Amino acid sequence: MGRKSTSRVRTLRADLQHTSSGSSRWKRRRVTVRAAFSLFRILTMVPSFKPFTVALIQLGEITANKSKNLKHAHDMILRATANSKRPELIVLPVECFNSPYGHVHFPVYAEKIGFIDGKRYDVANTESESVKMLSRAAKLTETWLIGGTIPESDGDNLYNTCTVFNPQGDLVATYRKIHLFDIDIPGKITFKASNNNSSPGTTINSFDTEFARIGLGICYDVRFPELAMISARKGTRAVTPSSSNIFSGCHVLIYPGAFNTTTGPLHWEVLQRSRAVDNQVFFAMCSPARDLTANYHAWGHSMVVDPMASVLVEAAEGEEIVFADIDPSVMESARAGIPVTKQRRFDVYPDVSK
Repeated sequence: MGRKSTSRVRTLRADLQHTSSGSSRWKRRRVTVRAAFSLFRILTMVPSFKPFTVALIQLGEITANKSKNLKHAHDMILRATANSKRPELIVLPVECFNSPYGHVHFPVYAEKIGFIDGKRYDVANTESESVKMLSRAAKLTETWLIGGTIPESDGDNLYNTCTVFNPQGDLVATYRKIHLFDIDIPGKITFKASNNNSSPGTTINSFDTEFARIGLGICYDVRFPELAMISARKGTRAVTPSSSNIFSGCHVLIYPGAFNTTTGPLHWEVLQRSRAVDNQVFFAMCSPARDLTANYHAWGHSMVVDPMASVLVEAAEGEEIVFADIDPSVMESARAGIPVTKQRRFDVYPDVSK
């Protein structure tokens, strides 16, 4: 939902919760019914799923020079829109496009963002260089932009944060990585994201465009199917006075990600295809390009998968931009032919989205 809708929902929820104080029964009933109707109307205004093109920028040439990294990312965003298949949505890679990859770099490159959901964000006066660049690029190209991830500082906490911008350059959503990448594969790779005092996010976020509702995740989050399930089943949840839930799920899930050359060949594709077919949604992950001179060797292979688990496009290892046409009819036919969304047995097992 947009900022106005989010703010209105909060107001209406407050109406529903506080009508009992100092009001007659009739007045309470009128206010409750009016607020419930308005809340229902807002929460069911899911954008129609329409065809669109997405571009994944598998960014390379990431150095220790933040200004250089930002300029290169900006140039690649412009290059994506110069293509004959002009995209409506552009995605940058994860962890982190403005700095070298590694937990030791987070404290050095972290930026204050200070985004508050439901409030207009003042891009002009932000302290974040990366947010300013991404905002300019989105506005200049008039496209939706998922800005990969950057290290975010908020008080004493560090987050791995994804930012989203509309075609007017407004910062409309953020997502902080929920699951920290702590792994130890003996003889192959050990990585402890929690060693840099990183904090996990605590919210599941999505955003609405004029062509789709899109859910967000980051890299390691893909290994936790519950996140994708919740995003696919609901983008918004409310409780009406009758305690019935209103759900409206995401059509597309996008996780900027940076698997390595150990886990990449094993799980990169199978996890994306699994999340797509389990939830009958489009699924995409955008990786940095592989750089064998860096300490962390990204797998690359940025990818888009459709609801039938077919890979629509896949990059190689180096820097490139890949494009995919998203066709809503594929999701419609998948859900009609194999109607698992209607056949779940929540009387036998729990619905994780509740």
